Amino acid sequence: MKVLVTGGTNGMGKGVAKVLAGSDNQIHEIIILCRSEERGKATIKELEASTKNNKISLILCDLTKLSDVQKAIKEIHSQHDFLDGLFINAGLGYAPERVETEDGMDSHFQVNYLSQFMLTLNLLDLLEKSENGGRVIFNVTEGGEIFWDDMQMKKKWGYESGIHQAMVAKRMFCDRLHNYYRNNEGSGLSFIGFQIAKTVWSNQINIIPLPMKIMATVMKIFGTFISIEECGMIMSPLFTENQEESLKRSGKFITWKKNKFTEIAQDNSVYDKKMQDKLWNISLDLCKDKKTTQIAEKFI
Repeated sequence: MKVLVTGGTNGMGKGVAKVLAGSDNQIHEIIILCRSEERGKATIKELEASTKNNKISLILCDLTKLSDVQKAIKEIHSQHDFLDGLFINAGLGYAPERVETEDGMDSHFQVNYLSQFMLTLNLLDLLEKSENGGRVIFNVTEGGEIFWDDMQMKKKWGYESGIHQAMVAKRMFCDRLHNYYRNNEGSGLSFIGFQIAKTVWSNQINIIPLPMKIMATVMKIFGTFISIEECGMIMSPLFTENQEESLKRSGKFITWKKNKFTEIAQDNSVYDKKMQDKLWNISLDLCKDKKTTQIAEKFI
């Protein structure tokens, strides 16, 4: 399987990349998308050493810049004829204050949702060429709401609210893609939302305030956190299972509970067609990208 992982140098993304790279006699090809060349190369060196897999490559992309997303899309298409899997995972977590991107958006909204909305739409053609059944796995969580009158959160900002808004948007995006492809006979693509049941221990611990760091350390002792490797072991089947099994999961929001994948009930707002249309149109307007808009026309 050839799998592209956004945010593959840390946390869930690194865990998935590491486990996939080392499994099935190192047959899987992993593409890591990240913004730091230094960290990206260091991660590849680390994974090659631990997994003995030399089919790991790097795509540089700063998701706070739509121009970078456009460049990354072109680079991916120039280097690859197909993709089997896409892990929409990269995201900002804790932040002490609101940061606006050069595109004029809240960084949490742009990184955690919009840039990956644009990336996904532009990579669907490569996923459609998969002989194994292309699949997109979204790293999402429950809850949250769309702040329709203040999506960039200029009036009232909070990093947790920003994260949760992006999660709702990704779940709505996942459902829309699923419904389109299920209504087109012969499609082999699947779209799955996944929530990890326990928090993954990651580099985020290095940037959170001291009180939060102390609390997190105590919680780790009591088993609230899991390692990136444990996360990778849980999630890797979603990328390697056969097409038939993947299609059975398509459109579902799932987690790992009692040693099996279990479906989570979605909020009704996620399935609201009018709200999906509204988010879809706003997203395209914010992308300001002609090719993305052309691709999106078939989903109307």
